[in-house]
This record gives sequence, C-alpha cells and structure tokens, in this order.
Amino acid sequence: MILKGEKTILRSIVLSDAPRFVKWFADPEVTQFILAKRVTLVEERKWIRGLAKQKAKLTCAIDTQDGIHIGSIDFHKISKRDKNATFGIVIGDKRYWNQGYGTDATRVLIRYGFQKLKLHRIDLEVHENNPRAIAVYKRLGFKKEGVKRERVLRRGKFYDSIVMGILENEWRAKSK
Repeated sequence: MILKGEKTILRSIVLSDAPRFVKWFADPEVTQFILAKRVTLVEERKWIRGLAKQKAKLTCAIDTQDGIHIGSIDFHKISKRDKNATFGIVIGDKRYWNQGYGTDATRVLIRYGFQKLKLHRIDLEVHENNPRAIAVYKRLGFKKEGVKRERVLRRGKFYDSIVMGILENEWRAKSK
C-alpha cells in the first residue's frame, strides 16, 4: 500500500526499516510522548514480520517525497463493526520535526480512514505536555472529548492524557 501526501509518502514497513526504529526508540526525546519502549533489532524485526497478520491494525512507514524514512503512523483497534479506529504517529527522525511532515502524514491517513476504510470515527490520545501535537489535531478537526487524569509517568511526573476524536461528517466539513 502506498498513500501520497504533499510532503510524505505512507508505505508498508519493511525489515530494512528496523534499525531506524531501534535508534528512534532508544532516544528519550523521541519517545517522551509515545508508549514505545526501547527494543532490540531482533524484537523490532519480529514486530515487523507480525504486522501483516494483525487484522485490527494498519501501520505504515512515513517517508519524505525523497524516500527518506522519518517515522511511522497507524490505526490500531480498528473496529469494522463499529466503524472506528484509534490513531497514532511518531516522527522518529528529529531533523523533520516542526516542518509539517507529521501534519501531512496525519491528513493522508485520516483521509484514507474515512474514504477507503469507511470509518465513522477516529480517536487518539495525546499527552497534555505535547502542545504541538494538540494544535495539529485541532487544526485537522479533532475535538477534545475527555481527559485521563495522570495517565502517563515521564521523568518522575504524571501527566494527563487528552482524548480527542473526529467524526466522518466533521472531517468532510473541515476538508471542503
């Protein structure tokens, strides 16, 4: 599967991507806002091999238009019955932070979710101390739906996790 945005290309993750994931997930600055943990190359390759078998998950590599692998993006907890999914993203290559790559990739996968997967609803959780991500999600039409109090422990401090969601009709109105 290949999905193209203005700045990014979403593609299937392949075994040769594993070393980059291992490097990124060893960096506390990259993992401060996600639930990823340090992994070995063997563990990461095993995870990649298992991706094709996962029915309720869609995970893609994020590449630049020049073919540089910079992160990953996914829908997990996909429910065909209830027509919803949970969204996640990480830009692991810090050289590409704050340049619109995450926004573009998010826009592409959300569009795919509503148009091709026929989802009715997409939700996500974002740490309260990640204002850049919160701003992106709001700009794309996500609405705050709730708070999981003191959900995440980082560097000895608990942070709230904000639950956000977008419905298909809200996305359509925002996309016009």
